[in-house]
Order: sequence, then structure tokens, then C-alpha cells
Amino acid sequence: MVSDGLWQRVEPLLPQIERRQRYPGRRRIPDRQVLCGILFVLYTAIPWEFLPQELGFGSGMTCWRRLAEWHAAGVWQRLHEVLLAELHAAGKLDWSKAVIDASHVRALKGGPKTGPSPVDRARTGSKHHVITEGAGIPLAVSLTGGNRHDVTQLHTLIEAIPPVRGRRGRPRRRPDRLYADRGYDYDTHRRAVRAKGITPHIARRGTEHGSGLGVHRWVVEQTIALLHWFRRLRVRWEIRDDIHEAFMSLACAIICYRRLFR
Repeated sequence: MVSDGLWQRVEPLLPQIERRQRYPGRRRIPDRQVLCGILFVLYTAIPWEFLPQELGFGSGMTCWRRLAEWHAAGVWQRLHEVLLAELHAAGKLDWSKAVIDASHVRALKGGPKTGPSPVDRARTGSKHHVITEGAGIPLAVSLTGGNRHDVTQLHTLIEAIPPVRGRRGRPRRRPDRLYADRGYDYDTHRRAVRAKGITPHIARRGTEHGSGLGVHRWVVEQTIALLHWFRRLRVRWEIRDDIHEAFMSLACAIICYRRLFR
């Protein structure tokens, strides 16, 4: 399930665990097999405890523990940055504009970063916030409660865009323009975005639809649909927010990897 190309990029980022010389215990399951198990859960949304042992991925708890450890070590974020750098070097990142949006998902077990969703009859939910470059490649994501306003993550996502290397000169981090819908229509935030050197293009509340921004904004909606193509992200099953965020970061990296060879 893990292609050779993806594994070549993941393996150098994984923390090396030395086996104890005295009382070594059971031999550690190879990281590549465990990564296959993590991806199997991400793709299928199968519960950890039902991960088939005959597939050779190890137990569901082993995969869960390794996912949490690697997320805490920053593996998925660094993998995302490595792939963004490769896309930048290949000229596949459109820095002329960025697009931001959010989407609700139901959180069936509750937990941190959940809240009553105003679009789902106040059921407990979370929000996926995404910012992409002009072609829809995800630059940064964040997770909040379902009752948080979209605009609360505007500056958080802009600041979360990593410095992207891959070309001569200073790393690129800021797009030229930012497109957003009416949920981000606040003049104070427009001024703050301009202060970062980005020109905001945000639809105005109270005006008729047909502003023309949809020509630019559809790419982020496509990216959110791609994130939710991973079944584990359609519904938030994890009580721990860091586990769900780990799945989000890993899914973004996979989307970037696919774009690299498309």
C-alpha cells in the first residue's frame, strides 16, 4: 500500500528507536508495515481494534501508538513540507493566490476541539479549516470546534503556511492574493491581511451573489472534498484531537504526493 516513492520520503523523517541490548523483548514491527496499517485505517475508517491481523500491519493499538508518536515528533508536518518543496521546485505551486474555506464534520464521541454545530442541529462536531494555493494544493490545515466562526482561523492558517523551499533564493511563504467567502467579511481582518503583504479578495455580506469569486474559490472546495475522500476524515471518530490532526496532516501530504506525479 505504501509506494516506494512515498516510503523514500517518509523513512528519513521517522525517529530511530534503538533496540535494548538487555531484555530486548519482542522485536519491533517494521515502520513500513505499520505505516501501511495507518493508511489502511485512513482510507477505510475501520476501527483500530478491527484491523485484520492477517494483513501483517501489526495490531490496531500498535498502529495507533506509532501514529501518535510520529505526529508528536512532527513527522507528518515535515513530510508535507518536503513534498511542498518538491512541488515548488517543479513549478507546480501557484503563489499568485491562495484560497481559504472550512467544512463541518460530525464528532460522534466528542472530545477537545468539538462543539455544537450550527449547521447540524447543534450536534457535536468539528471544523476542518483549509488554505490552498491557486491550484488547490493544501498549504495548511487546522481543526476547531464546530461552533467556531470561520474567520477565527484566518490568520492562524496564514501563519501556519510553512516556508517552502525548493528554488534559489528565500523560501516562499506568502501568496500574492487571498480569496474567501462572506464568512471572512470583516474590515479589521482585511487590514491585517494587507499588513502581511497579501491583497484580500473577500465577498461582501449583504450583496447579491455572483461576485465572480467562485471562479477562484472552487479549488479549495475541491481540496476539502479530497480530504473527505479519506473515509476516516468524513466523521471525527477520535476523542483525542491530536490523532485526528495527525490524519489531516497525513492526508494533506498524500494529496501533495499525488499532485507531484499527476
